[in-house]
Amino acid sequence: MIEAPSSYQTGTKMSLQDFFSGLFLLGICSFHAVATQNDADAEQLVDRGMEYIYAKDPIQAFQWFKQAAEQGSSKGQYMLGLLYDEGQGVSQDYDLAREWYEKAAAQGNASAQLNLGFMYHKGHGVHQNEAIAYQWFEKSAENGNAYAQANLAVRYYTGDGVPQDYALARQWYEKAAAQGNANAQLNLGSIYDQGLGVPQNHTLARQWYEKAAAQGNPVAQLSMGVLYARGLGVRQNMETAKEWFGKSCDNGYQSGCDYYRIVNEKEM
Repeated sequence: MIEAPSSYQTGTKMSLQDFFSGLFLLGICSFHAVATQNDADAEQLVDRGMEYIYAKDPIQAFQWFKQAAEQGSSKGQYMLGLLYDEGQGVSQDYDLAREWYEKAAAQGNASAQLNLGFMYHKGHGVHQNEAIAYQWFEKSAENGNAYAQANLAVRYYTGDGVPQDYALARQWYEKAAAQGNANAQLNLGSIYDQGLGVPQNHTLARQWYEKAAAQGNPVAQLSMGVLYARGLGVRQNMETAKEWFGKSCDNGYQSGCDYYRIVNEKEM
């Protein structure tokens, strides 16, 4: 029998891989000020740095971001912090990463606020402190960062450091999902699929799973397959279920491969 999978996925931080894969635009920042010539000059430095990031040359990018950061650009400060955080183009240094994140965060840079939260969550360059981590996640989420919104939702979903609250989890997932965050879309689907804090609704579950699956999320693809295999929110269709299991498998999810094999054996 095809059983429903555990669809929940945990939150993530911003990383250079997001830039390499084209998942994130640097322009996401909640702080808006009157532009000056110095701002324009600093933005040009950031743009040059980003050219090297997209070319996967963080060593050259570092030089441009450093100049921008020293001129007060929150984007330059955030990117410099990110390079120190990951040890890309420079030796890894959590202390310097935190310092530059803090400068960017003080200007309202939501991505820097998110990554500061992760530093306190992981204890990187600071004493691990979940209360401070939550404060930074919350600031970032309120400033519109989808990753932070999804991370807050995960905490309320699991009760990690906060009282478990499926209603608040759903609210934050909805905000992140509306911005196209695939993990949030997946987990929102799971909330409706399981009826966690809401009436169980397989049709809404399918809609959210489908959005995440269209972005290549293998767990969402598996979940779509389960819905079709069991006829939940859709007309039962084992051929369509098999197609979704195959996509999940092709994207490296072992459970997708296992379910594909089960369906395939039943057809033989």
